[in-house]
Amino acid sequence: MPSVWAARIGNHPGPHGQAGRAAVGVESPPMAAELKNLDEHRATVLASLCETIVPGSSRVGPVVYIDAIMSEMPAPQRDAVVQSIDALAEAAPNGAEALRPHAATPAFQFIRALAIEAYYSDFMAPGATGPSAYEEIDFHSPLAMRIKKDWSYLGVQA
Repeated sequence: MPSVWAARIGNHPGPHGQAGRAAVGVESPPMAAELKNLDEHRATVLASLCETIVPGSSRVGPVVYIDAIMSEMPAPQRDAVVQSIDALAEAAPNGAEALRPHAATPAFQFIRALAIEAYYSDFMAPGATGPSAYEEIDFHSPLAMRIKKDWSYLGVQA
C-alpha cells in the first residue's frame, strides 16, 4: 500500500473543519494486520475511498477494520463489499469530484457506511498513527473514557 494518499476532500468538515480543501497528502498507516478478504489492489482502492469520504481516517487504518468485519459477513454481503470497491475503483484515485456522480449508487452508499463506521467506532489498527476519532473530535465524556476498547472479536490484536 502506498505511504501517501492524495485525497480531494468533499463536504465532510474533516479534521479541524477543513471542508472542501484541495488535494492533500495524507500518510496512511502501515498494514500491521494481515488482510483476510481484500487483495492489495482493493485494499488500496478502499483506503483511498475511506480517506476521501472521511478525511483523516487513514490515520486509524479503516481498511483493517473493514476487512475484519468482512470476515463476519455472510458470503453475499462480503461479495457486495468487493463489488462496491470494484465499481468505484476507477473514480477513487481522483477524489471527491470524481466520486460525486456515484454518490447515490448502492456501491458508494455501502462503502460510505463502512468508512464512517470504521472511523467513528474509534477503531485504531495496530501500527496506526492516530489520533483516534474520539481524540480528533474531542469526545471525552466520562463514560466514553472508561471504555477499554477490545477489537479482538474482529481478529485484530494490538
